[in-house]
Amino acid sequence: MNEKIIDIAPLIKQTNEGLSAEVRSALEKSLLEKLEALRALPVDKQSDSKTLLQRVRLQLDVAETLNALDRKMEAWSIAYEAFHIALEQESWQDAVEACNVLFQTSLVDALAALGMGIWLSVTFPVNPELTMAMLVHVVDETPDNSDGAALAAIVARYVVDLRADDEQHENLSFFADNLIAMVAKRHSKVQDQDAMNKWLDKLELRDPQVFLPRLGQVVDVLADGKWWFDRDQLRSKLPN
Repeated sequence: MNEKIIDIAPLIKQTNEGLSAEVRSALEKSLLEKLEALRALPVDKQSDSKTLLQRVRLQLDVAETLNALDRKMEAWSIAYEAFHIALEQESWQDAVEACNVLFQTSLVDALAALGMGIWLSVTFPVNPELTMAMLVHVVDETPDNSDGAALAAIVARYVVDLRADDEQHENLSFFADNLIAMVAKRHSKVQDQDAMNKWLDKLELRDPQVFLPRLGQVVDVLADGKWWFDRDQLRSKLPN
């Protein structure tokens, strides 16, 4: 964990003037409440895991609110710290949530944060809905003719089948199938099942032993060599 827990006092200040007075007031009130809850928690790095993760989740709430207020640098600082605490606590879900918040700041390393969040969310058994959300960012960020969007969409479907429970599966699989159809249409003007089958074969999107490593290449491009953790070391923590 970081030696220093960041000082949250400077976060109480004037916010984005572009918001309506009503929305800004509600966000400011929410921010103050979350900061007070954060202050009430111990800041000792030797705190127990439950307290540390409670702090992480409050930090992410604060960072999301700061993002909404267009205070991106502050959001980055607090979410970045939350990410590293979550990683040390092996709370993969929280680490991915932090990457999602970091990506949404749109700052210099936002794409690197997205790449790392995707790697964690595909590698570890986090909630498939969150994994899908991270992969949808790839679809949104890439050109219509990008194979990366196709890989993200097909991996989203794969993760749903692999991890979704009975309650989740119907809705998530429906969403994933529609995502694939949308990507195929914009990528190659796919309009029917025959064209879809040819498209899946052409892009080699049927075999996870093929499409997962290819997604890994996309993730490497996003991360751009700025990895904040050792992937081999984390792989050793995978459940059997």
